[in-house]
Amino acid sequence: MATGLPDDFARLLSADGRRLLDGRHRLAGALADPRTRFVAASGLIEPRQAARVRNVLERALIGRLERIDTPVPPEATWDMTRNYAEMLPKTVLVWTAYLESRREAAWEAAEEIGLVDLLQSASFLRFAEAIAGRPLRDRWGQQVLCYGAGDYSGPHNDHHPEDAEARDGYLDLHLGFVTAAVKAQRLVYAKAGHFSHEVDVAQDGLVSAYRLPFWHYTTPLLAKRGRSEAARRWVLLGTFLYKASPKLVANRNAR
Repeated sequence: MATGLPDDFARLLSADGRRLLDGRHRLAGALADPRTRFVAASGLIEPRQAARVRNVLERALIGRLERIDTPVPPEATWDMTRNYAEMLPKTVLVWTAYLESRREAAWEAAEEIGLVDLLQSASFLRFAEAIAGRPLRDRWGQQVLCYGAGDYSGPHNDHHPEDAEARDGYLDLHLGFVTAAVKAQRLVYAKAGHFSHEVDVAQDGLVSAYRLPFWHYTTPLLAKRGRSEAARRWVLLGTFLYKASPKLVANRNAR
């Protein structure tokens, strides 16, 4: 539909994005090396398509999102018994829409604008595989995040040791779309055990990919003066499990 989103992710891509989809871009296979945990690039989504996605999300999903409000718990301070023994759980302040089933609150609106088809398209999987440098399972999770003024995500590593399918690692692919009222937001991530690297995520059409688990956090979104109400960074998110190799499956079956 003219007022919605394309049903094929590939239609959002610029010439550089299509080169990546075909494995001919510098980011092709970037996360195949276990030492590389995070990559980000602008220019992979065609600017007019980025504006189209942002405008559709603004029109259709505001008011249909769920609030995640997880502050620092008081016991993280007052239950301490030793100096400098802080244990901080994941903290976050953001809006979201889970798109795992038709029972989700935003499903109907997301389906109507074509977002469900877009995030479930075969080219979205191919694009993630191109960055991962390895096959991914053909069913994956989809989610929408929306950061408003002051929203953030505290230090966390996205490790799921209790999940047999995810505990050895998985891939997150983020597509970011930013309104003109946003001044700044940064992703800070760890290398060699220190939060020493950062990237500007307040870029319209930014593509970022995470080889999880690894430590990172998102700083509070800053709005331009007098524009807090209109400041939003939308993130379309795909979570992909790795496809096990036949050798790995055989080894597991032999246990």
